[in-house]
Amino acid sequence: MSRSQFAIDVPDNLVARARTGCREAFEQIYRRFERPVFTLALRICGDREAAGDVLQDTMLKLFHHLPDYRGDCPFWGWLRQIAVNEALLRLRRQKRLVAEITVEEDDLPQDQGLPPAAAADAALLQRALEALPAATRSVLWLYHAEGYTHDEIAELMQRTPSFSKSQVSRGTRRLRALLNIEDTVHA
Repeated sequence: MSRSQFAIDVPDNLVARARTGCREAFEQIYRRFERPVFTLALRICGDREAAGDVLQDTMLKLFHHLPDYRGDCPFWGWLRQIAVNEALLRLRRQKRLVAEITVEEDDLPQDQGLPPAAAADAALLQRALEALPAATRSVLWLYHAEGYTHDEIAELMQRTPSFSKSQVSRGTRRLRALLNIEDTVHA
């Protein structure tokens, strides 16, 4: 399992107390991981309502499977894997996984005023990511932000490593087009 750059430490005694059924300890774990799980789900699903559902499903699974946690890997890595699986399962259920990218002019982000530069860049990137098909957005996020390999992504998405590679390549080209970034590397 790859290690996220967003690793979150959790005291072993807190996990141990939650494993014994201590409600207060589980609530502390929930509060500690609520935002990171929601953010991860939002990046994969691209929808706040779906991300909220993934958060709830992930925490329910955590509650039921916490006794199975052996402590041989970082807790956040273990929980993150549950969240990724739940988000991808939700996408599969919705039959939203699309392998091909189609470029539509209507998908281009619209100019909406002049917020501060960093906020404008973040908002523009968010709109561009939302314009991508769910599969492409998921692969890009898992690969670039979460650090998964193409083989790991292929396994998670029940596809081939070449699917992951092509989604990263196509998705990057699509993001460049949506963000009006010229490719300075000429092959």
